[in-house]
Amino acid sequence: MLPPSAVPLAGIGLGCDYNYEQWSPSVWREDMALMREAGIDLVAINVFGWSALEPRPREYDFAALDQIVELLHANGIKLNLGTGTASPPPWLTRRHPQVLPVTADGTTRYPGGRQAFCPSSPIFREHALRLAEQVATRYGNHPALALWHVSNELGCHNALCYCEASAEAFRAWLSAKHGTIEALNKAWGTAFWSQGYSDFDEVQPPRLALSTRNPAQLLDFQRFSSDALLEHHRAEAAVLRRHSDRPVTTNFMVTAHIRNQDYWSWAADMDVIANDHYLDHRLSDPVAELSFAADLTRGLAGGRPWMLMESATGAVNWQPYNLAKEPGQLLRNSLTHVARGADTICFFQWRASEQGAEKFHSAMLPHAGTSSALWREVLDLSAALDSLGEVAGTTVEADTALVFSWESWWATETEARPSQDLRYLDQVHAAYRALRELGVTADIVAPGSDLGRYRAVIVPCLHMVSDAEAAAISAYVEGGGRAVITFYSGIVDRDDRVRLGGYPGAFRELLGVVSEEFAPLLPGQEVPLAGGGRATVWTERLRTTTAEVVEAYADGTPAVTRNQYGSGLSWYIATVLEPAGLRDVLRQAVGDRTGGNSDIEIVRRSGDGRSYVFVVNHGGKDIEHPITGAELVTGQAVTGSVLVPAGAVRVVREEA
Repeated sequence: MLPPSAVPLAGIGLGCDYNYEQWSPSVWREDMALMREAGIDLVAINVFGWSALEPRPREYDFAALDQIVELLHANGIKLNLGTGTASPPPWLTRRHPQVLPVTADGTTRYPGGRQAFCPSSPIFREHALRLAEQVATRYGNHPALALWHVSNELGCHNALCYCEASAEAFRAWLSAKHGTIEALNKAWGTAFWSQGYSDFDEVQPPRLALSTRNPAQLLDFQRFSSDALLEHHRAEAAVLRRHSDRPVTTNFMVTAHIRNQDYWSWAADMDVIANDHYLDHRLSDPVAELSFAADLTRGLAGGRPWMLMESATGAVNWQPYNLAKEPGQLLRNSLTHVARGADTICFFQWRASEQGAEKFHSAMLPHAGTSSALWREVLDLSAALDSLGEVAGTTVEADTALVFSWESWWATETEARPSQDLRYLDQVHAAYRALRELGVTADIVAPGSDLGRYRAVIVPCLHMVSDAEAAAISAYVEGGGRAVITFYSGIVDRDDRVRLGGYPGAFRELLGVVSEEFAPLLPGQEVPLAGGGRATVWTERLRTTTAEVVEAYADGTPAVTRNQYGSGLSWYIATVLEPAGLRDVLRQAVGDRTGGNSDIEIVRRSGDGRSYVFVVNHGGKDIEHPITGAELVTGQAVTGSVLVPAGAVRVVREEA
């Protein structure tokens, strides 16, 4: 991986997607002038350019792309250049319909949208790499080229394909992983329901069945599918690197509704970690999820600065209710990403489309044009990012870790589980939201990470955990750390095999408890706690061995426990607590930095002897934050405290 300065932009960069194919050359020239006015540093082009560049097989037309490249270069704007392979052109799927993706029910999905291809298709791969070679050869050494952009949002729509090409690739992947058919049978527990295989050729993708499917097979298919998409990225990246020395990346989708890529396994292949994030108003707290996604992206970047490759100036077009941002929210959301490690802020897209599926998606230049309030907010954001230039390259300070696992997400939400109301991300978000409301900045880390530098570690619903990953958490606590582990953790190993002897399996000794039986609750059912709160979704028949009871149900059964383990402490939360109750437990482990004001985010970035404090006010009242230094957004000196108006952000360079 290249260093944080891999994208050669001065300060905090501002960028956008530019779909020039949708507009005439006269509009291009107007856009160049407006991009200069808006302070655009980086433009992503040729993301969906395949049908324009190759209108017929092996017939290439680069005239328009050449013009756009030179126009951007002449205006001092750097290129985030796509390979153009994100969606195949109609001629490819007409000539080779076998490249089309197949769903779990065996039906084919057709062109008309995007990503109408199987990630494992050798035919698609051949054509995509041929186009990538043409693009790389032509532009690989162009002076305006800052970054290569492989495909786009790999796996957003086609992550799981069940066609015959995928079946063949899945079998090869299984053979490489398990080695022998006997090992596969053991890993999948195929003695159950007469599923034993005698040869890898008998194995199929887990297409829809008449009954519940094998959960270990489903899990391995998720792993295979993530790896297949990564393999495609690697293939395109190899082409680019043969012709160019510029950094290569693809845009991750670290967000609440995308779960099919295990980005922990992808991160090392990226020269720059880039993420796409949009507020999801289907969630109970979309702003808290924004902060979580930013912290998780920073975790994928190993704590280094990262790039927000796509976000929205206002509404999106793909949710049931596509809400516009309130005045000031664009700046507040964007600077929250910067506070949590982003050194480049980009938007989809530059100019709002006249036609197509995304014509009602917001843009930097809206349908209303430059006479709009949104355009003025874009200019305000540009000025704010310019004022924060000296923050670039610094890193976020965090003394707490939250363990997150895509594999555990997959294993938790299999078809047969104790409760369909048990959703992994709900529990992760609840724990993160409690930390955020306590004013605690958390690093999001993978299972098995080195935890030694953290004062506390939060482990929500880590259902699947290996022996080594569990041992790392236990060793951390034994050495003096503090860990909070929530229910349904430690239950199965990496083959989805239950750890016998009582729950929570791998963490029984660490936590000093044994649960003999899960006792999930019905929708709407509540259980009173002795301390006055209420529990929902989940309970357990729990008893303590070495732990003490922190909170119990009204009948005396433990609900929250604390255990001395070595030199450290571990807490177990065996139910879904109300938000205030969860905060109270986490407060015991991590403290409280905000005094209970959940509308305030306080994050520090530092480096080279400099320290910057971001104070984000999501609330409706002005607040004062004690600090002394120079406030960068307004350019004012701060002595004693900084006033942060309702809905505003202030960034203070602290005095040494």
